[in-house]
Amino acid sequence: MTVQPQSVGIVEARRVAFDEPLTLRCGATLPGYELVYETYGELNQDASNAVLICHALSGSHHVAGVYADNPKNTGWWDNLIGPGKPLDTRRFFVIGVNNLGGCFGSTGPATLHPETGKPWGADFPFVTVEDWVHTQARLADHLGIQRFAAVMGGSLGGMQAMSWSLQYPERVAHVIAIASAPHLSTENIAFNEVARQANLSDPDFHGGHYYTHGVVPARGLRLARMLGHITYLSDDSLAQKFGRALRHGKASFSYDIEFEVESYLRYQGERFAKFFDANTYLLTTRALDYFDPALEYGGDLAAALAPATADFLLVSFSTDWRFSPARSREIVHALVKNRLRVSYAEIPSPAGHDSFLLDNPQYHAVLRSYFARIGEQTCR
Repeated sequence: MTVQPQSVGIVEARRVAFDEPLTLRCGATLPGYELVYETYGELNQDASNAVLICHALSGSHHVAGVYADNPKNTGWWDNLIGPGKPLDTRRFFVIGVNNLGGCFGSTGPATLHPETGKPWGADFPFVTVEDWVHTQARLADHLGIQRFAAVMGGSLGGMQAMSWSLQYPERVAHVIAIASAPHLSTENIAFNEVARQANLSDPDFHGGHYYTHGVVPARGLRLARMLGHITYLSDDSLAQKFGRALRHGKASFSYDIEFEVESYLRYQGERFAKFFDANTYLLTTRALDYFDPALEYGGDLAAALAPATADFLLVSFSTDWRFSPARSREIVHALVKNRLRVSYAEIPSPAGHDSFLLDNPQYHAVLRSYFARIGEQTCR
């Protein structure tokens, strides 16, 4: 197969089992678990060039490159990671991991319960951002990495990166949080609840134990994705792509697909339902809801961020209304109060929240410059 220039090329997922019990924030204990991960580049002699990538709601460990048996399955941040790209794998050792509770190989609801021999289903315990960070730290131990040059993520991934600076401040030099927030707004929690109800009310959900029934709650997943996808885009980007164009040129007076935007949303929903897991969707959106490091400090974000010692880069996008620039600026102000070194970039973009996944020259230039600085400081 032909590998594109500046690609990390053909990659292979790896699996590691952890036998040490893990007590989760919800109070439940997992006797053991597995994580699936990928790596790109080479770890240097003193393990100082490692960068951890934290994924968002529907992301996975497959961050860059392609698979030998599926060359069309390109990593979700492949435009950023590779030789000569903003996160240059000639200089950095990059790690992508599928979070606990995920549906891409790590232990999750579809995994067999060690006591029953049946899928965990709805019995899989609630997980939080803090739990994910603990498992990522164990993975770092397994790989011989004591301190990350950087931890980076977008959206929910940015929340994990921030949490690293609080849970393991001595183990991360730089935090890069893109299109993220210190906690979800009430509106965002509301969107998540509607999406969860779409799954919970699907007749094929079977209380979360649909695996044993041999079905998939596809209707709920489709609706959840359609709703979510609207919030990931801006009004301008939807108008530019589709406008009010009718699929057949004129109204047919039906509830079938009339407008091109309806066709697009249904396509996104159908595609999502084929690869994602409804229980993982529920767990992940709840983890989003629960993340709020300032909660234990009476809402004082500066107090919550006081343990951090890392340098920070915050990036937001002008038309992102789900994780607006104002939310990133909240984090910036709290970090400045703690006299931490923080850089902030607000990128003009018409694409809404999804901007963090797209090719934007200004955005990529910011990351390229920042990683060049990290390389000078930590990878000599």
